[in-house]
Amino acid sequence: MSIFAIDIGGTKFSAALFQDGRMRRRETRRTDREGGREWMLEQLRGIGRAWRAEEEFTAIGVGFGGPVDFATQQVVLSTHVSGWQGFDLAAWLQDEFGAPVLMDNDANVGALGEGTHGAGRGFRPLFYMTLSTGIGGGILLESGVYRGADSYAGEIGHLNIRHDGPSCLCGSNGCFERMCCGLWLERDYGRTARELMQDPAFVEDYVVDLARGLKAAIMLLNPARIVIGGGISKAGDALFAPLREELRRQLTSWSRARLDVVPAALGDDSVLWGAYELGLEARRQ
Repeated sequence: MSIFAIDIGGTKFSAALFQDGRMRRRETRRTDREGGREWMLEQLRGIGRAWRAEEEFTAIGVGFGGPVDFATQQVVLSTHVSGWQGFDLAAWLQDEFGAPVLMDNDANVGALGEGTHGAGRGFRPLFYMTLSTGIGGGILLESGVYRGADSYAGEIGHLNIRHDGPSCLCGSNGCFERMCCGLWLERDYGRTARELMQDPAFVEDYVVDLARGLKAAIMLLNPARIVIGGGISKAGDALFAPLREELRRQLTSWSRARLDVVPAALGDDSVLWGAYELGLEARRQ
């Protein structure tokens, strides 16, 4: 059994080949935003054909960095790379490789990966947040991923955390993503998120907004654990120690909701492991 797992992001994309429950191959490349959709499709075609030459794929799972209508398996929008809106990526992959496909947004898929194979095992409800080029959230219950009525559950990145904040790509202002994601941090401060996370004074201010967004998830969902993945989460204790302190300050005084916030255990592979699980589901359908 061979499953082709794909993680399409605004900064990079990754692909992995799973055989018998193990990741046998893996490749990551930087996303060419100017190349748009056609560039990405050519990359996927090349990697997939090379791996399929050894063994046919039995299924394909995809985590996409933007809203996905799970019921119709359609990409709704990508704010970071053009050309995806309304494109039937799942059908393209099935035609290209002759295997069943399931796709979801990358935060939902990351939640599935961490909840099944990583830091979220045994914790339900689980809230997973990707903190990278953008910000997204995934909710994992005992019954599986909670997507809401229209596949938009978990979109925490577009909560307004500052009513007078700067304009966001979504058309609103002061959004969680606008204040805290890697794309805007670099544009606002002229330094990469990795560099900024090494500055304790910056982090002290940064976690105030980060905690405001997470407080909403805690008060609404009361998750057993919050797992944070994505590139910014790699800052480790330099980020998580002050974040936990700030959450304790901000959390409503009478609330006894747990504050269990940890980095993703699977690192850059959270979405790939979740895509593997989607591939298993696609194969069963």
